[in-house]
Amino acid sequence: MIRRWFDKKEGAQSAGSGTSGPRIPRHSGGWAALRKRLQAEPGLRIIDSGATSPTNINYLTSLGHSVFLTDLATEACTGAWQKGVDEDDKPIYDTESYLKQTLDFGGKMYDIVLLWTALDYIPEPFVPAVVGHLYASLNPGGQVLAFFHTRKQPEESAHCRFHITESDTVEMQLAQPFPIQRVFTNRIIQDLFNQWSGFRQFLAKDSISEVIITR
Repeated sequence: MIRRWFDKKEGAQSAGSGTSGPRIPRHSGGWAALRKRLQAEPGLRIIDSGATSPTNINYLTSLGHSVFLTDLATEACTGAWQKGVDEDDKPIYDTESYLKQTLDFGGKMYDIVLLWTALDYIPEPFVPAVVGHLYASLNPGGQVLAFFHTRKQPEESAHCRFHITESDTVEMQLAQPFPIQRVFTNRIIQDLFNQWSGFRQFLAKDSISEVIITR
């Protein structure tokens, strides 16, 4: 269980950008597949959707890529995006302003998105809006690496930052303790990305599923 992995580590110290404690290595079939493309095609434009990770920046730029950083979950959970409630007392969000704050690319097109688990934590109206905006902002053949929690129990769904490595593993580090908002089934994921041309799922032994979606 994700939370228990971290609880076993002692002496955790606070780190910057909302992350803390040790980094736990985790095998990632999705990252292994995507890394091959990153090594073979220099000059790609990449979006990394988590708290600032010097590890990620250094590795990606060393391969000749450029990186756009945006912390989708933190912006969604800490920003003042709610602008009222509807007749059923459900919150109304300023989705347009959120997209402008987090995904304003100035007309640039991108090739790769490291989306990680961001869609698990952002408010419901932001989910299709983010996916649609990414679709419009990726070049044909562009790819998204997305992780999804398969369980909502707190010990299984801790919010983490993912740090990439030169191997087939990513390193998980506890980030700000945002509550998970939803669990995506395979059918829901496929429906959410129904405009996209490719969908490749990677099996995992823990409570996180991995998908690479191709534009």
